[in-house]
Amino acid sequence: MLENFLEALYHKVIVSIVIKRSSCDIYIELCSKTAVVDSELKTFETTSLNEEMIEFISSYTKESPYSYISVLDMSPDQGAIPTCVKSKLSFYEDLSSSEYKCFNKNWTYFTSKSDLNEIEKGFKLIGVDFIFSPFTLLYKFFEDKVSSSLSLYILVQDSYLSLSVFENSQLIFAEHLDMKMSTNDELLSEVMDSDEIDLDDFSGIEDLDLLEEIDEFSEFQDIEEEFHEAEKPMIESGGDSNNEDYQRFSLIQSSLGHFYEDKRYEGAFVENVYIADGVGVSNDLKYYLEEEMFLNVYIKHLDIPMEVCSLAKEEIGL
Repeated sequence: MLENFLEALYHKVIVSIVIKRSSCDIYIELCSKTAVVDSELKTFETTSLNEEMIEFISSYTKESPYSYISVLDMSPDQGAIPTCVKSKLSFYEDLSSSEYKCFNKNWTYFTSKSDLNEIEKGFKLIGVDFIFSPFTLLYKFFEDKVSSSLSLYILVQDSYLSLSVFENSQLIFAEHLDMKMSTNDELLSEVMDSDEIDLDDFSGIEDLDLLEEIDEFSEFQDIEEEFHEAEKPMIESGGDSNNEDYQRFSLIQSSLGHFYEDKRYEGAFVENVYIADGVGVSNDLKYYLEEEMFLNVYIKHLDIPMEVCSLAKEEIGL
């Protein structure tokens, strides 16, 4: 009875923290049982919790005993595997030094224990209630699409790419890629020169030129229109963004090569790619994927801090 009275008296404070390459976004919502009463997004030019950030968060949390702080997992050593059966986990990944959790009773996401400890240590002064995997965020964002035929889904963050292949809501394959690694000349050379990702090696695929003769992929026209309406305009190509989008393309190409060649993943050829764009990619990324890899690409903007907030609200039943 008292609990119900207090919940009616105080708003719930949802704090979402997203660490980027050289800055941090903090998004806060004040919520009643039925609506968002107020919200604020603030960017701090640091990647570590400091006094200014604590003061900003506290200005909201001190007003209510119902405060929840969430962080998007920015660990480099994380991923997802297509099973929840404990005896089968090691077939895909050695999880002896990782924390892992089953999602929807059919696939598992994981993060190294040391990385999680670092996150908790870094936010010790304010405490963290939820640490969300980018793979669960990606699934929720495209929940209406993953139940369809086999497709590749990509979350584009400031420093990372989270890729997953789903078919009929079942995870088939996933990789979490660090953008910083792609700046290494040796890695880029390996990606460009590797025979592993040569499309000519996919001997089991029908003539890809036939794709152009299909009626402009008519079955996807409705999807494309939806994405066009919801999509935030992409920035023009050029400058650093252009270079980074080529790095993203190279990593995506390499990751698909791993998927096709690894016998543990018995997936068919990927034709459709759904990109959750959290940074504002250039038109070049779409061009590279469509022209170089014969993929149908749909890009939809997402606000990462707001999506983290949505995950937190779902956890607490809002």
